[in-house]
Amino acid sequence: MAEILAVSVNGLVKTYSARSIPSRSGTARGEGSRGPGRRGRRSSAAPALRPAPFAEVSTTPATLAASAGRAASPDGRIRAVDGLSLGVPVGSVTALLGPNGAGKTTTVEICEGFRRADAGEVRILGRDPIVDAVALRPRVGVMLQAGGMYPGARAGEMLRLVAAHHRHPLDPAALLDRLGLTDSAGTPFRRLSGGQQQRLSLAMAVVGRPELVFLDEPTAGLDVAGRRTTWELIEELRTAGVTVVLTTHAMDEAERLADQVIIINRGRVVAVGSPAELTRGGAEGQLRFRAPTGLELGKLLLALPDGTTAHEGPTGHYLVQGTVDPQLLAAVTAWCAGNGVLAEDLRVEQRTLEDVFVELTGSELGS
Repeated sequence: MAEILAVSVNGLVKTYSARSIPSRSGTARGEGSRGPGRRGRRSSAAPALRPAPFAEVSTTPATLAASAGRAASPDGRIRAVDGLSLGVPVGSVTALLGPNGAGKTTTVEICEGFRRADAGEVRILGRDPIVDAVALRPRVGVMLQAGGMYPGARAGEMLRLVAAHHRHPLDPAALLDRLGLTDSAGTPFRRLSGGQQQRLSLAMAVVGRPELVFLDEPTAGLDVAGRRTTWELIEELRTAGVTVVLTTHAMDEAERLADQVIIINRGRVVAVGSPAELTRGGAEGQLRFRAPTGLELGKLLLALPDGTTAHEGPTGHYLVQGTVDPQLLAAVTAWCAGNGVLAEDLRVEQRTLEDVFVELTGSELGS
């Protein structure tokens, strides 16, 4: 039986002129909100206020090329997204990872309906995000990294405004309390701390009970308590059957939350899988331990399966490589015990998600 996808992207292409600067503007999406490319198509239920522009620096083609190692083509255009395809199963949490300029933000903005693709097909809950924007608005929540807020409006007022444009919203007061914002409900947005603004953006994305929510770095700038609260809310959304697509630079976040991780580099998908699938292999065949220096490794190898190797380095630190299974572990500990050696800090190494990321992109996360 074919897997049901909340997001389907096939052969996506988006290019920018090296002489143009793509603008980024938007608003947290309620039923009455609108994004770029929809001028004049505003819902009658929309408030007569203009969405605030993004406060962050726009991503220019020059930035894309420099950060992702891409040069402009002879016609002066840069492919931010280059034949990218991906799928997000219904009810899952998918984390999109990639170095700056990799194309993940452009991909997400196309899925959200804020940008038009040059080629390829995108389906969001089975619909076209541009053509079917009005039908999708009440079903999709969007948390922007910056912008889309009214600086002078109070936090509680903004959340109630967004909730008013949905048929069956969550209780705004309860959601504010859930995210630790009750005491800040009467504070203008511009006077909220960065963490409070971030949590309010999350609240505005989910208050309408969306089927699908896009979260752009949802825990950026949050303290430990705020991160934990946000993670718990995302896990609750998954339990409720909501599909979550998040971008993040936090590996522990992706490892804890994601059912699926998609790594994007130079406008293309370079890896897809669960955190466990992506970290399997490589260093998984390594057994490390500490013991007195100068062990007779030749004799140790006689007690181990063929094909196993062992060496010391640095002093007193030993690495055994091969098929690491219970039998190998028992053989190493038995040999040590039989020779009066106390093996300390015995552990099986496994690659982290960050190790995989660096191997595939050649970049440190967040670079």
